[in-house]
Amino acid sequence: MDPQQQQMQMMHMVMAMMPIFLLIGILIYAFMVFVFWRIFVKAGMSGALGLLVIIPGIGWLICLCILAFGEWRVAPIPPPAYYPPSYPPPPVYPPAAPPAQP
Repeated sequence: MDPQQQQMQMMHMVMAMMPIFLLIGILIYAFMVFVFWRIFVKAGMSGALGLLVIIPGIGWLICLCILAFGEWRVAPIPPPAYYPPSYPPPPVYPPAAPPAQP
């Protein structure tokens, strides 16, 4: 096989794999958008900010900066109404009898 045929064969193999690589890339971007959408919603922000990930190169960095330096509008978790004791309560003894008088 001459070098020209080898080069053509290699080019055909690469062209056959391009749709697979494109599909994998689209799936990775879709997963990243989904993950950042969920994080923004849980932080009390608009989930559509997760679409910034689509910007090539710096989109994920922009999202991380917004999350790091933005104000999270999340209500704090209220403390529980009852704290169970961490040890058993002391036993209740009967009252002591008064001393006998002579």
